[in-house]
Amino acid sequence: QAQVEESGGGLVQPGGSLRLSCVTSRSLFGLYSLAWYRRAPGKQRELVALIGSSGYTQYADSVKGRFTISRDNAKKTFYLQMNSLEPEDTAAYFCASGNMNDLLDSKVESWGRGTQVTVSS
Repeated sequence: QAQVEESGGGLVQPGGSLRLSCVTSRSLFGLYSLAWYRRAPGKQRELVALIGSSGYTQYADSVKGRFTISRDNAKKTFYLQMNSLEPEDTAAYFCASGNMNDLLDSKVESWGRGTQVTVSS
């Protein structure tokens, strides 16, 4: 069971940027896919971004062109760079590692506490 810890959230004005970090305890980290999810009040959890062991990436349509997922295998850490933030991006953000198909199905073995992102004037 891999442990994760999210950080980097905060309050930002529309149009601003944040970078979220996820540190993990995953053995053989480089073999796994990685994902960021978010959950806004009253809404279902949404897969925001995913990166595979090969570097393949995919994004939710709502964030495409604004968010970038990246990984640092040596540090067992990955990131979500969020630019041009909108109020609709306000949510608790969570990270996870696992098999790609599991992540696509939100089959996450261990959730962290998340980090809150609030976009508001």
